[in-house]
Amino acid sequence: MTDHVDVDFGDDGLVPAVAQDVDSKDVLMLAYVTEEALEATLDTGIAHYYSRSRDELWKKGATSGHTQAVSEVRVDCDADTLLYLVDQTGGACHTGRESCFYRRIDGEAVADRVFDPDDVYE
Repeated sequence: MTDHVDVDFGDDGLVPAVAQDVDSKDVLMLAYVTEEALEATLDTGIAHYYSRSRDELWKKGATSGHTQAVSEVRVDCDADTLLYLVDQTGGACHTGRESCFYRRIDGEAVADRVFDPDDVYE
């Protein structure tokens, strides 16, 4: 195992990870990470997460090509949340937006699509 702070993966073995653009500082997405996903991220430099819906390790961009090169991984004060500082290729959101946070609470979209998800996820 790679040397790092002991992350508290909790009872379910998951810890939330926020992906933030290393240059713009925009928050791109939130996903969950297992110990295996964190190790894969640290070993490859590409963001890996855990898909709760598919119950499997997930390499960001494996289907879309929209990868996240990880510049740095930070851990919060309680060691129960991670921050991935990333260089995003393409959009981070499966809806075609750069960020998953593309709409206000009232539903108004505040960002246009940067790719067509129908072309990527057939």
